[in-house]
Parts: sequence; structure tokens; C-alpha cells
Amino acid sequence: MSLVFDEYGNPFIIIREQGQKERLKGIEAHKSHILAARAIANVMKSSLGPKGMDKMMISPDGDVTVTNDGATILDNMDVENQIAKLLVQLSKSQDDEIGDGTTGVVVLAGALLEQAESLIDKGIHPTRISEGFELACKLAIDHLAKIADRIEFSAENIDPLVKTAMTSLGSKIVNRFHKQMAEISVNAVMSVADLARKDVNMELIKLDGREGGKLEETQLVRGIVVDKGMSHPQMPTTIKDAKICILSCQFEPPKPKTKGNLDINSVESYKKLAEMEQKYFVEMVQKVKATGANLVICQWGFDDEANHLLLANDLPAVRWVGGLELEKIAIATGGRIVPRFEEVSADKLGHAGLVREIGFGTTKDRHLLIEECPNSHAVTVFVRGGNKMIVEEAKRSIHDALCVTRNLIRDNRIIYGGGSAEITCSLAISAAADKIQGVEQYAVRAFADALDAIPLALAENSGLSPIETLAQVKAAQSKDNNPNLGVDCNQRGTISMKDQFVFDPLISKQSQFLLANQVVKMILKIDDIIKQGKEQGQ
Repeated sequence: MSLVFDEYGNPFIIIREQGQKERLKGIEAHKSHILAARAIANVMKSSLGPKGMDKMMISPDGDVTVTNDGATILDNMDVENQIAKLLVQLSKSQDDEIGDGTTGVVVLAGALLEQAESLIDKGIHPTRISEGFELACKLAIDHLAKIADRIEFSAENIDPLVKTAMTSLGSKIVNRFHKQMAEISVNAVMSVADLARKDVNMELIKLDGREGGKLEETQLVRGIVVDKGMSHPQMPTTIKDAKICILSCQFEPPKPKTKGNLDINSVESYKKLAEMEQKYFVEMVQKVKATGANLVICQWGFDDEANHLLLANDLPAVRWVGGLELEKIAIATGGRIVPRFEEVSADKLGHAGLVREIGFGTTKDRHLLIEECPNSHAVTVFVRGGNKMIVEEAKRSIHDALCVTRNLIRDNRIIYGGGSAEITCSLAISAAADKIQGVEQYAVRAFADALDAIPLALAENSGLSPIETLAQVKAAQSKDNNPNLGVDCNQRGTISMKDQFVFDPLISKQSQFLLANQVVKMILKIDDIIKQGKEQGQ
């Protein structure tokens, strides 16, 4: 406990440490943090690179997720330790900001903390270590910008973008068809990209999937896929030159706002009520029909009577379409969402060249494809797979490739993968450390050693000898002064990542270094943990 004395010599307690309270101070606290963070990093290390292993996550409900996406693994892990939760948030930050590199950023943070632990054992203060890491991180960021190449692409020449997307997909479950998936991802992004402003609206790209087919049947639909079929089995399943009425109001008689009772005491009264109700339905159908619409898409459901009237009036309809999908349909078709039947008019109709309903095998599930829309900026990537796990993992993989392509449109500078960027930064920082005076040079060298953790993990996961492989690549880089040499994970016979077309966006790697360094500095600044427990006697 923390005990002090007042001016009369009487002791009093500031912090009571008995009972259920736990407290760690100084070196013990630092060691505890580093141990927790390294435990998380070691879990992630085996998932790094094209030969990385997958993890199977089983939820309390028994739902199974198989993935090697860093952000997904950490999101599904039940992490109790508060420091370990920081690494979970670190991976999420990388995913939100960049969309790729979520495993590498956690492995790098774990390696930095491992190096920090050895420096603390030497007696170097954590503040000086943080300052050294900050200096080394700035050197690495500047060196990456210096060695970066630019790739030139246009709406007609998307091959460089496809090659970069293939690098992102190389470590995923879809790597057998990674060229096809990369082309789908790049074409999807180019459909919604504004190249003049270097801007991409990712909300216009919808990722949808259905298990039961083959992975290579995944396709890019230049329009919208709706997880609904026609409301009546006798309605036509293909509509050409569709004029679409998009409704967010209910296709049924209006309900009174206040509660009331309606007494029916004769057959005539009941028939009159039924006729009035049917009159409402007939008027609604006629209002829509009068606009020239030949397809109704409604956010709400409608009963069998309305369904029968729609069929009788040759007006195909789709019901229970979600609000977000309704907005995307309106954007793609150029229509307006109608909130009340009184506002239905011809100028608010959406247009599509083809609307068709597709089925899957022997199942009753139906999907509606809205294609040839006037606004081709809304697209859907429709993923197929043997089971739900493969479809979900393929969607996550394609999302990473979409994000990589978006990053290259924003900034077309690239660096080469396979650990080549980390190795060249490590050599540059080691050379700069000799010129730094003071204790910080130890921390700068430690940062350089921590960067080696990425190529070491890549080599180990590829079945190569880690230290021997790293030594060969470092020697080759120093000898040839070539920053493009990395670990040959796929055993193609060359260590030139430029020849293997293994690219990473520059902003992705810079973000990894910056985010990992920030989290490590935050962890090193914590030197006291006071964990409140229950009061004694409770």
C-alpha cells in the first residue's frame, strides 16, 4: 500500500492494495504489457504471407469462421487483457484506413515490443526507447518514399492494378483463381471511380454471395443483385426495357392513426367493407400502371389480394426489399423512391435494360438481377462457393483487393513486397543509427532488427530456413544496392519482387509502420496498472 504521514506524524493510506485489488508497477508492468502483446502477435505470425496458415474461429453459438485475415481473426478472438485489446484495435485501424496489411501491422508491433523488452533489461528508460523508435520510424517512412515506384494506368490499361490486386489475393483462400478475382475487383472499382478527382465511392460496390456453386463462377454484375424473387410464381421472370416504380410506402389500405372499433352487423356491411378495401388496391395498381411502369419494387410486403391484382394487371412486383438496397437501385436506375402513392409519377420511374430472376440448382431461393442501368456506377460482385465459409472468406478477400485498388487510384506509388521493403528500411536505419549520438541509437537499431521479423515470418511460413534466407537477401540487397529483392515465398527461382510482380501500395506500408509505432509508444508509456477488485467483506 502507499502510506504517508501528516504533520502530526499520523499515518494514512492513499492507495490500499490488500483485498482483491491488483497492482503492477515499473518494470513489472512493462513486462506484463509486452508479454500480452507478444502473445497476440505470435498467434498472427503464422498467417502472414502467401503461404500463411488459416485460423478456425468458433463462436459461442457454434458458428465457424475460417480465415487468415488479421482483422477478422482478432475481431473474433475473445481477448480479456486490456493491452492485447490495443492490438485488436490496431488491426481494425489498419483495416478501416487501408483495408489490407492487417496481419503485418500486428506482427510488426509485437516485434517492436520484443526489442523494447531487451532494451528495458539493459536499463534504458522507456521514454528514450520511444524517442528512438519515433526517429527510426521517420527514417523508414522517408526511405520508403525514396525507393517507391509509380505505376501508370488508365481506364483502358488496368493491367498494373490487376497485378497489385493479385498480390493482395495471393495469401487468401481464392488464390487458385486470384487473376480472375483481381480482374473482377479492379473492374468493380474502375466502374465507380472518378479518375480525374482520384476518388472512389466504395458504397456503390455491393458484395453479395450465395453458396452452392464453384468459386470460379463469381461474377461482376454491372447493376444490382437483390436477394428476392418475384412476389408471384406466375409473374414473368425476365423484363426487358424495365420501367421501375420504387416504393417505400405500404401496398395496402391506410390504417387509422387512432384505435377504434368497427361493428359489422349485416352481410351487406361486410360486402361493402370488402369492396372498399378492394377499391383501395385497384386504385393503387391503376396509379402505378398509369405511369407506364412495368415493374414494382416495394420496401414493404403486401397481402395475397394485392398480389393477385398485380398479376391480373400484368404488373410484376418484388416485395420486402431492404432500405439500403432500395437506395442502390434508385442510384443505379436513375429513379426516385416514392414515399406516398399520391406522389407516383412517370418522371420518378427508374430504367433498366434488363431485369431477370435467377435460381440456384434445386433450391427455391431466387435472386433478381437489375442490369444495363443508365448509371453504371453501381455494381455488384456476386460470389459463389462450395459452402458458406468459403463464400464469406472470398468476400473478405475481394474486399481487401477492392481497398488495394482504391488506394492505388488515390496514390499510384508502390513498393515491392516479399519483405523487400522491410529489409531495405532495416539496412537504411542501421546505417543511420551509427551517426546518432546518445542512447537513442540503441532504440533505432532495435527498430531495424524488429523490421526483420516480417521477412523472417514470410520465410518460415513458406517452409524456408528463416535466418539463412534473410541473410542471403540482405547480402544481395547490400551488394547490388537493389531494394526490390525479397523472400521468394512461391519458389519461382528469383528473389526480385519486381520480376515476380509482387507489389504493395506505398500508403499501405507507411500506414503499417506509423500505426505499429504509435501503439508501441502508447504501451511503453504505461508503467502502473491499478485493477480494482471487490471490497473486502463483499
